Amino acid sequence: MEGRIGMTTITFDRATRLYPGAERPAIDSLDLLIDDGEFLVLVGPSGCGKSTSLRMLAGLEPVDGGHIRIGDRDVTHVDPADRDIAMVFQTYALYPHMTVAANMGFALKIAGTPKDEIDKRVREAAKILDLMDFLDRKPKLLSGGQRQRVAMGRAIVRSPQVFCMDEPLSNLDAKLRVATRTQVASLQRRLGVTTVYVTHDQVEAMTMGDRVAVLKDGMLQQLDKPRLMYDHPANMFVAGFIGSPAMNLVTVPVRDGVLRLGDWTVPLPREAHVKLTGSQATLGIRPEDLRLAGPGSGISVVVELVEELGSDAFLHGSLPSNDGDPVLLVARVDPKRPPDKGDVVNLAPVPEQLHYFDPGSGQRLVG
Repeated sequence: MEGRIGMTTITFDRATRLYPGAERPAIDSLDLLIDDGEFLVLVGPSGCGKSTSLRMLAGLEPVDGGHIRIGDRDVTHVDPADRDIAMVFQTYALYPHMTVAANMGFALKIAGTPKDEIDKRVREAAKILDLMDFLDRKPKLLSGGQRQRVAMGRAIVRSPQVFCMDEPLSNLDAKLRVATRTQVASLQRRLGVTTVYVTHDQVEAMTMGDRVAVLKDGMLQQLDKPRLMYDHPANMFVAGFIGSPAMNLVTVPVRDGVLRLGDWTVPLPREAHVKLTGSQATLGIRPEDLRLAGPGSGISVVVELVEELGSDAFLHGSLPSNDGDPVLLVARVDPKRPPDKGDVVNLAPVPEQLHYFDPGSGQRLVG
């Protein structure tokens, strides 16, 4: 139970899934290499293809093009039962008439594993998951979090090569979800099983994954460590998707190599200017990189709303724009001294933390 023998990498090699009658693939030529023992999170909005990718790996969806390999073995057309994968779903699908122990050991029983071996593995998993006191109970007597751990235990006892987890925490309430995701991530590191985890929650992705893969419309947008993805989003979609609150993205004209937002100007870096395809650039500013400044400096905005979250406060401000629609900016401010609604304040961006994108292609222009 404390790790495995052998290397279990996972390779998606131009893997494609095209549903009958669909105009474009649900998964479009996905290239992805997941390292042995890695916890990889697939994240993206609804319909981006993350669950389809997972189901292709597990053999629950056919692969219409390309290949999927587990280790050196091509499993593209291998039966799901022969892939040595354990799935953990959003719905726990526990058998209500069976005890926790029977639920956890059921797959082993079906496989003809000796009873004493099943008991040993179930008890080992129950110790890891803090379920020893619940082994004789039926699922209806358990809380949502406990049922979720039983579903995890059912996967662990099989000692699979790969864990596939499809939104396993989304049925839990917010507080329990935060606590459980820490347990799941530490459990995976302890077991060392290569894990692919699907979520639509980018905070979950950033806090759990060794690396994160962002999908949109069936295509991989970026694959990176959470911090690198946050600091260097590959395009405007990733920039707007990763981070809470989202990055401020404002498209402004470029005149004589300078960007202007209100009365504030910043020179566009030369290497960004060379790559620009039009006369505009999109400026990206994280909320924490906008600081309150004195009169006459930074960007002057009218405070529309202040979200007070106790340890944090987020100011939502607007500044008029030439085309009629006001530009909205979100800034992180001191929660002990937030401005009031209706105040006019100045926000100064941190120059070295700015992001530049091409509004035509959406691609990052520098670094």
